[in-house]
Amino acid sequence: MRPLLLALATAAAWGIGGYFEKKGLHAGNLSPQVGAFLRTAVALAVLGLASGPELRQLAGAPPRALWSIAIGGGIAAGGLGILCFYAALRAAPIQQVMPIAFTSPLFGALTAMALGGETISVRSALGMLLTLAGIGLIASR
Repeated sequence: MRPLLLALATAAAWGIGGYFEKKGLHAGNLSPQVGAFLRTAVALAVLGLASGPELRQLAGAPPRALWSIAIGGGIAAGGLGILCFYAALRAAPIQQVMPIAFTSPLFGALTAMALGGETISVRSALGMLLTLAGIGLIASR
């Protein structure tokens, strides 16, 4: 049950955070790049404090693992993803941006199937199709 609660807390933090991010971009007339930079700088400080002594694990981790996180999390998700997210927040209503932006689990599942050899159940596939249908309803005008 704990992982599900953590996932729900994640969704709440990202959803509530998105509202404040959009509000800040518009109130400060900030570019998406500046907003993304501020977000990432504050997140780095919070994560540094939370990680503390555990950062020693980096010394013993294999380079391939570190590169995987750096490319996937740092470049793709943390860099390009956040820049695109902020540009979308700046330009469109949050009720359209958030549901589309958070179809990321669909892309994660597809990538895991294509590159990681994971399989998908009929139930999961149906859930993904229903999610896409819902996004289509929200995004259409």
